[in-house]
Amino acid sequence: MNIVEMKNITKSFGSGLSKVEAIKNVQFTAAGGELLAVVGPSGSGKSTFLEIIGGLLTPDSGILTIDGQNYHDLSGNQMEKMRLDKIGFILQGYNLVPYLTIREQFELVEHIKRTPNMDRSAFAEVLDGLDIDTILDKYPADLSGGQRQRAAIARAIYADPKLILADEPTASLDSQRAFEVMKIFKDLTRLTGKTVIVVTHDTRLEKFVDQIYTITDGILQQGKVKED
Repeated sequence: MNIVEMKNITKSFGSGLSKVEAIKNVQFTAAGGELLAVVGPSGSGKSTFLEIIGGLLTPDSGILTIDGQNYHDLSGNQMEKMRLDKIGFILQGYNLVPYLTIREQFELVEHIKRTPNMDRSAFAEVLDGLDIDTILDKYPADLSGGQRQRAAIARAIYADPKLILADEPTASLDSQRAFEVMKIFKDLTRLTGKTVIVVTHDTRLEKFVDQIYTITDGILQQGKVKED
C-alpha cells in the first residue's frame, strides 16, 4: 500500500515578477517498507517537497494522500492528529526543547502522544546504534551538533510513526555516523514496514536507499533502483 501519493503537486512563493515555482507538477509515491532519497542542491525544492508531505505547507494545486486519506480534505484537528500519530519529522534545526534533558525529550513524546510509542527494548537498540545512550541526562546545549542531530532522530523514531520525513539528517555527521543513521533507517523499513523519506544533497547515502529521486529547479525525476 502506498503511504504517500502526490499527484500534480505545485507550490509557488511570491507573486508577479518575484514569483518562484518551488516545485512543479510533482508525481510521487512511497510504499510501506521503503527508504527513499530525494537528492538535489540547495534551493532545488527539497525542503518544500518534504514540508508539503508533512502538512506544514499547502500546495497551490494537486492532490496529496497520506495513508489512504486525502490530507487536505481533513479538518485542522484531523490534520494535527495525523501529524502526531503517523508522521515523524527530523528537521535540520533539531527542534529539541532546550530546557529538557535528552531523556526528558522522550518523556515529552509520551506525554503528548497517547497512542503507543516504540517498545522500550527495541528503542534501547536504537539509542545504542546512535551512540546516545550515555548522554540521556545532558541538555541540548551540552552536546555537539552531531549528538543533537542523533537525539532528534531518536526522538522521531521513538514516537513510532508510519512515515518518517528527514530533512538533511546527516548534514552534521561524519561518514561513519551518517552510515549508522542510514542503517537504522534501513532496518526500520525492513523490520517494521515504516516508510522513510530523506531529502539531502549528500550522495554518500545513495547506496542505502531503495529508490532515488532527483530534484532540480522544482522538477522531480525518478532515478535508478539501488540493488542490495
